[in-house]
Amino acid sequence: MNVAHERTTRFLRDWNKLAIPEQERFAVAVRRFAEDLMHGRPPRPGLRVKPVQAAPGIFEITFAPDGRATWEYGQPQHQGETRIIWRRIGGHGIFANP
Repeated sequence: MNVAHERTTRFLRDWNKLAIPEQERFAVAVRRFAEDLMHGRPPRPGLRVKPVQAAPGIFEITFAPDGRATWEYGQPQHQGETRIIWRRIGGHGIFANP
């Protein structure tokens, strides 16, 4: 299985506001998350992947004590692909508009 990633414009704006260490922590979390998906495993508990309340179809992942990113599944472009669309990244404030 292959994992493809897209980023919304809003995600990219949020990303540019993060400090380099936060960006690096997110990159590590994404690698672990993608590895779990590729092997058909549930996400490891440390990533705390779960649905966002009051936002059907949107999920969150934790990458730092106050580091969260929201995402949703996208339409696969190829057979056997899982497509992740990254929506927001930052602190808890992102949940006002995930």
